[in-house]
Amino acid sequence: MTHGDLIALLPLLVIAGTAIVVMLAIAVRRSHAAAAAFTAVGLASAFACLFVAAPLAPHDVTPLIRMDSSALFYVGLILAGSIAVVFLSYGYYSRQPNGRPEELYILIAIAALGSATLVSASHFASLFLGLEILSVSLYGMVAYERNLKTSVEAGVKYLVLAAASASFLLFGMAVVYFELGTMEFEKMATAAERPDVAASIVAIGLVLILVGIGFKLALVPFHMWTPDVYEGASAPVAAFVATVSKGAMFALLLRYFHQAGARHNTALLLVLTTIAVASMFAGNLLALLQNNVKRILAYSSIAHLGYLIVAFEAGGDMAGFAVAFYLVAYFATMLAAFGVVAVLSTPGNDLGNLQSYRGLFWRRPVITGVFTVMLLSLAGIPLTAGFVAKFYIVAAGASALLWLLVFSLVVTSAIGLFYYLRMIVALYSHVPERMAAGSTPLMQGGSLSLVWTLSALAAVVIALGCYPSPVLRLIQIMLIGSV
Repeated sequence: MTHGDLIALLPLLVIAGTAIVVMLAIAVRRSHAAAAAFTAVGLASAFACLFVAAPLAPHDVTPLIRMDSSALFYVGLILAGSIAVVFLSYGYYSRQPNGRPEELYILIAIAALGSATLVSASHFASLFLGLEILSVSLYGMVAYERNLKTSVEAGVKYLVLAAASASFLLFGMAVVYFELGTMEFEKMATAAERPDVAASIVAIGLVLILVGIGFKLALVPFHMWTPDVYEGASAPVAAFVATVSKGAMFALLLRYFHQAGARHNTALLLVLTTIAVASMFAGNLLALLQNNVKRILAYSSIAHLGYLIVAFEAGGDMAGFAVAFYLVAYFATMLAAFGVVAVLSTPGNDLGNLQSYRGLFWRRPVITGVFTVMLLSLAGIPLTAGFVAKFYIVAAGASALLWLLVFSLVVTSAIGLFYYLRMIVALYSHVPERMAAGSTPLMQGGSLSLVWTLSALAAVVIALGCYPSPVLRLIQIMLIGSV
């Protein structure tokens, strides 16, 4: 390891150090506020280290890690999302009278480390290492409310299905390595051109890898775990799974399929097209049948990952540009949506039933306003980040003449409008007297950090919808030609 290698790895080293510091602090003295503060400061320091590592990009740290501008951008996005989850968790768990939430922050830091490793991986070994670091942390995070049956059940389901998907991923890696003789992404593209390579065997390996990645992204038909896990996990943990975990996996998918040349495999693109169309339709249609807000958001996330596949298949600079902006908008929107659920939840009971949100505007107008903005953004309504993000996805698909995917996106977005508007109507509908009598004040103990975090996220969503130019310029500078 050279001095340059250490500087390039500094953001990841700081994230790992944060988990160790928080663990030692908890061993000395239990303090929820201290654990949250150490985690937030550590992740913020890792974010600052990105600017230290940026002058060295692109930099290969052994064949395993490539810290280029794309990796730095997505690591920054992961850290920003993780910091938001820390604040949401502090506000949420401060209202738990008998909880011991300190260890959750260790898991958040370790999961952020796994996610950062994924987006900077350039080798099958680092890919699997990052995936397992992320997955093992998520098992504990999902089942963290160990006194709740639904939380433990969700954790067990995620554990079993994640282990099964990891076996597909490993088998796919073994098949590709057997035929190509390399595990480095960039060398795979060259090796695949050898005349002695059987393209059919490589395609089988790629499909198996896609199964493993598809599970983490909750793409159809690997989506069955999603609504149960989102419903069983606490609202901040569900927000982490929906944003940081999926964002890291999609950034990895974009890097791997580009560098390894797998995106030029016609059979694989056909499989991806089928998965994307199925995810868009299934996610939106199944959301229509739900009466639980967390399950609605779960199915909505399935549809949104289907939208991202449209840009992924388009390829070229436009694909990386559209995916990056969509993930920024998606992170801010989903974090705030689950943050609203966290604000309204009571200890041991996340407010899930849509009926409980009826007439919320007349009791908590500020929270209702934030939730309304998030729902409009998820629906892709103008003047929100979601509209600009979908515009670039459609533009990427149209530029590549992917008319089936673009048509599916437009039709399913129209279907999605129904359940988003259904939720908005419930928020502003008449308040039954029995609900008005049981209303609670806007600020509860520990919820100040929640409200400030939601306010910041809402400002980001509106700013990206009204004036996206600064973020678009940043993406263009960092990502074009580097993915």
